[in-house]
Amino acid sequence: MKFILPALSGICIALSAPASAQEAVTAAPDVEALFTSPDPQLNANKQIVYHVFKDLLGAGHWEKADQYLSEEYLQHNPNVASGRKTVVDFFTKTLKVEPRPIPEKLDWPVVSVTAEGDLVVVATRRVVKDPTAAGGEYTTTWFDMWRIKDGKATEHWDTALRNENPTFE
Repeated sequence: MKFILPALSGICIALSAPASAQEAVTAAPDVEALFTSPDPQLNANKQIVYHVFKDLLGAGHWEKADQYLSEEYLQHNPNVASGRKTVVDFFTKTLKVEPRPIPEKLDWPVVSVTAEGDLVVVATRRVVKDPTAAGGEYTTTWFDMWRIKDGKATEHWDTALRNENPTFE
């Protein structure tokens, strides 16, 4: 018992102290490979999400949204209402995203892609200003999840907070 108490108090102190070190979040070396699967259905689902990232979010070609998003697209992000038209309007009219050439390969800091059933989850690297260090930044992970049905994304979840427009590097 005399060894357990000091060990427990040391653990409690360590857990209550703020973390002073962090492993940087880094993108996978082969992002393209993350969006494939030997399972044909999971591969098809990952490819829909791949094009949402590459064509819509990355290159701003929201005129192609009907190829990848269902008309009734359910949105769980607190900044955007549901519906494909509403999402397209958010990016094109509210954020005023202008189309750019669609890259040959996805240029996005993707960490991992997981597909199970009709869900695809993508983790990406996010760079955030450090409120504890003037001019400092740190990396963290952003998560998006889509439900795929009949070859289109029908529902989306992410880690957004109200009035937040995150940046990814």
